[in-house]
Amino acid sequence: MQQNPNPVKTVAVIGGGPAGLMAAEVLVDAGLTVHVYDAMPSVGRKFLIAGKGGMNITHSEPLPQFLTRYGKRQAALEPCVNQFSPERLKAWLAELGIQSFTGSSGRVFPEQMKAAPLLRSWLHRLRESGVKFFMRHEWLNWQAMEQGYLLQFNTPEGIKTQQTDAFILALGGGSWAKLGSTGAWVFLLQNQGIPVASLLPSNCGFDVAWSEYFSEHFAGQPVKTVVMSFTDSQGNRVSKRGEFNITSTGVEGSLIYALSAVLRDEIRSSGYADVLIDLLPDIPLNRLMERLEQPRGKSSLTNHLRKKAGLNGIKTGLLRECVAPGRFDDMPHLAHSIKYVPLRVIATRPLDEAISSAGGVVFEALTGDLMIKAWPGIFCAGEMLDWEAPTGGYLLTACLATGRAAGQGVISWLGLPVESKMKG
Repeated sequence: MQQNPNPVKTVAVIGGGPAGLMAAEVLVDAGLTVHVYDAMPSVGRKFLIAGKGGMNITHSEPLPQFLTRYGKRQAALEPCVNQFSPERLKAWLAELGIQSFTGSSGRVFPEQMKAAPLLRSWLHRLRESGVKFFMRHEWLNWQAMEQGYLLQFNTPEGIKTQQTDAFILALGGGSWAKLGSTGAWVFLLQNQGIPVASLLPSNCGFDVAWSEYFSEHFAGQPVKTVVMSFTDSQGNRVSKRGEFNITSTGVEGSLIYALSAVLRDEIRSSGYADVLIDLLPDIPLNRLMERLEQPRGKSSLTNHLRKKAGLNGIKTGLLRECVAPGRFDDMPHLAHSIKYVPLRVIATRPLDEAISSAGGVVFEALTGDLMIKAWPGIFCAGEMLDWEAPTGGYLLTACLATGRAAGQGVISWLGLPVESKMKG
């Protein structure tokens, strides 16, 4: 019997999150045999939880502005996101039968607002295309062979090995370990000489040294519509408007997450970070002074602040917690304090509590196709790469885009036409 001179190549994808699933889609559409391995009982667990309260999949802002959200790694991610932009992502969703809409904030959501229908449709299409899934397969190591690699997995049936022509690592970062992103791969890659930046919390909460009274009375309450500004030790200033929540140990919420990278880095270099909060951003300082200087009669200061400035309970509580008592005796000084409430954050919350993580395999160790330079045929994608972004659809977009780019990189490395059968 004559052997096929061009047998179909097998590619393994290790990690069944969005990046891994997108890589698998690209590979199987190119006619390759694709095996997806994941240590968990099912794929996409963090994806499902993240989308439980409303799956924010991308953002509608213009692409040049969108790309700036990747900060120091914009140049590295730009080719990937350009090839799988938010517009192309929305078209891809439509192919899966998932319509999307843009919210008032510019964030883009699937019509049903949930991740589960999207994941079900996606997995159905992948299985129909021939992708094979191997659950409860914890990746342990790899070994180079004359052709391809031998992968080793820990499974409920014991240690198993699998030969593959190439493989993609899409193992996630280090947050939400119970859902599969354990970061256990860091030591394994470093042990093979692959440079990996330390995993750090991103889009995370922070600790504040609250008084016992404040923590007991205000934990769990939202602080709405403020402007928070921060100037780092190099004089770089950032200012954002939004909301955050008081916790028993500190602060969290969308506004805090938007500033988390700069606050975290400042804490790492200085031991703390000082921010200023404008509690009444829609009232200019001079107008606020005029209002507070009006006679208050028999009203308490708390009632005076509520009637004249609209300062509610949590904002008044935060003001009293963070501002020296002597500032409350002079209305111009108090007005200034309301516009510039000082808040010192002293530590990030633990990595496992963070929405995402920074750090990972550095781009300098990779080719433009996301292949590890020292290990031809091994590619990386998703959150295990060294980048971070704020919430708002930027995280998921980059995970999908790098998964797609890694899949294309494998196809190119194997000598196949990159656009052979791929869906747009």
